[in-house]
Amino acid sequence: MKMEYATLGTPKKNALGEITNAVVFCHGISGNYSQIQMVKGMFGPGKPFDTDRFFFICPTALGSPGSSCPSVSGLGPRFPKYVVEDMVAAQYLLLTKHLNIKHLAGVTGPSMGGLQTLQWISMYPDFMDWAIAVAAGSASEGRLLARSAVLVDIIKLDPEYKNGHYTEQPKRGMELYFMASYLWYFGNDYYSQQWKSKEALLKGLKDVGLGSAKADANDTIWREEAFMGFDVREQLSKIKARTLVIGINEDEGFPPSSFRALASAIPGGQVFAYDSILGHVGCALELEKASRVITDFLKENK
Repeated sequence: MKMEYATLGTPKKNALGEITNAVVFCHGISGNYSQIQMVKGMFGPGKPFDTDRFFFICPTALGSPGSSCPSVSGLGPRFPKYVVEDMVAAQYLLLTKHLNIKHLAGVTGPSMGGLQTLQWISMYPDFMDWAIAVAAGSASEGRLLARSAVLVDIIKLDPEYKNGHYTEQPKRGMELYFMASYLWYFGNDYYSQQWKSKEALLKGLKDVGLGSAKADANDTIWREEAFMGFDVREQLSKIKARTLVIGINEDEGFPPSSFRALASAIPGGQVFAYDSILGHVGCALELEKASRVITDFLKENK
């Protein structure tokens, strides 16, 4: 198994040579290790996620190009199906077997990175001190589950998909997948403010579809199906890490009813919400709105 990762900050070690200030940053569904750079103004010396204090480890998740996935492995549709538990288990092996880390200071991430954060603190409740889950919920269910099922079918129904045995990407299916996904990313008012006419909106959507040119269909389907299987509701009461749940009031995927219920199900769970016309995308581009809350939360973990 291949695991790609990058680091940010300086590791601090105890007398046994073990890193004591590590924090795992988990990326979203379509990202990789570099997605930490999208979280504007939050990582760096003196920032809320202080690189003078913490050593951030940013793995590219199992299933995403850079780490083992259908396209990188060359296995295509023969690549094993995986779930979010497998993604986190792979990261755990990276930390414990490769980096000699016995305990984390914390774990955090937005979107599917938030789901991985919840999986981390559910699977390994004694392995970290704190967690910050951003734009996440306790399960893929309801309209969110239906969204992923439809998106997967959009790709699979393209005749060029060929049950995953394609030699060229199923172009139309992937373009429609990107266009349909885009309708969930932002708050309702964003679309009318971004495009002032129907023609501009429709052209904008087509341009979004062109962004699929660099994506792989099997990689995309495998990730969506892993997302569809996510459910930690039965494990939430066993979480031991101090946990902060951050949500966005305009998030179409994880609305306030979802992230507030999540926080109340975690022992001692804290919750903070902010407004963002960017909706779900605001979990990265406007996380600065939670700067004070994150700073105060992490001060309590000194």
